[in-house]
Amino acid sequence: MKVVIVAGTRPEIIKLAPVIRQMRRNSRFQGSFLSTGQHRQMLDQALAAFELHSDYDLGLMQPGQTLPELTGRVINAVSVFLAEHKPDAILLQGDTTTVFAGAIAAAYAQIPIGHVEAGLRTYNMQHPFPEEMNRRLVSPLARWNFVPTNTSKQNLLSEGIAPSSIHVVGNSVIDALLWMRTKVAQRVESAHATAMRLGLNSRFAAEFLVDPCLKKWILVTGHRRESFGGGFEQICQSLLELTKKYPNLGILYPVHLNPHVREPVNRLLCNHPQICLIEPVGYEDFVWLMDRCYFLLSDSGGVQEEAPSLGKPVLVMRETTERPEGVEAGTCRLVGTDRDKILFEASQLLDDENEYRKRSTLQNPYGDGQTSKRIIEILERDLTAGLQST
Repeated sequence: MKVVIVAGTRPEIIKLAPVIRQMRRNSRFQGSFLSTGQHRQMLDQALAAFELHSDYDLGLMQPGQTLPELTGRVINAVSVFLAEHKPDAILLQGDTTTVFAGAIAAAYAQIPIGHVEAGLRTYNMQHPFPEEMNRRLVSPLARWNFVPTNTSKQNLLSEGIAPSSIHVVGNSVIDALLWMRTKVAQRVESAHATAMRLGLNSRFAAEFLVDPCLKKWILVTGHRRESFGGGFEQICQSLLELTKKYPNLGILYPVHLNPHVREPVNRLLCNHPQICLIEPVGYEDFVWLMDRCYFLLSDSGGVQEEAPSLGKPVLVMRETTERPEGVEAGTCRLVGTDRDKILFEASQLLDDENEYRKRSTLQNPYGDGQTSKRIIEILERDLTAGLQST
């Protein structure tokens, strides 16, 4: 059974890595991994963390690429690949341009599509953009919609997606997180050496990272297009307000490579004694940082899923989320990019130990670490049946 797994960005690799590993253990599959190279540097970081390599790399990233340009290149290049290799199925994950354009290419070639992490919805096309559009357009094309929760299943059923295509399997990011946490625990590098390798200044590292129980610190990530401009200005202002209110608080911010993020962050937060700005880190190191921080302030979908498994509350810097299960469970709290709301919610976690304890001990609603196994079992069953009928 020939299955091609397609990815182009770091989040896709993180969530597909355990699926790739599971497929490669199964002798009935001839699995191949195709990289579009949508985000070159951060994609390569994730591959290295999971000790993976692409079987084929399209190398499509170009400086200053626009969505229409990238979409066209992915459709054309993936179409050529599929015509040459003729797989029995294609597997995609999430809601990136690679996913949308890859699904279009597969649909044109009449190749069955498996969509990992299907069914996430905000029902607001602008939040997040273009991700909400991408995932909603892929669902009707998919032969297998692998959804993480019953909420995601109900979303698809309400849209008229065929029930036979929907499979509740959990989220593969939990598989990836648990595997990586074990790997991190086994490494011999000291906390100080890790901090120096990641580019932290020695004073910040000694004060906050070497002994994480000494002082509280927040881990921050941000990259969403809808926050470019005024949104990131507000986020930075809220961080400055937190440092004024809590003079012993540390803030560590691996700054995304997008220039629309880097400009306001570097302009407003650079050289602040309580704030440490570093380059983006690989997934292995990010898991290490998540495990040591007090809580996270992030607009990442993956962080909303991962952090609860590490007992870390998340303040979500978005107006809406396609992951309402975390909000309903209490592990995540929507704060948007409003400076006052971020300050209020962060202060609650910093001031109220009972509130923090309650939100850090809740069960993760996103999975048990067996998602990849379920996906491969379903593909094996259905593809075997399809081959036997021909």
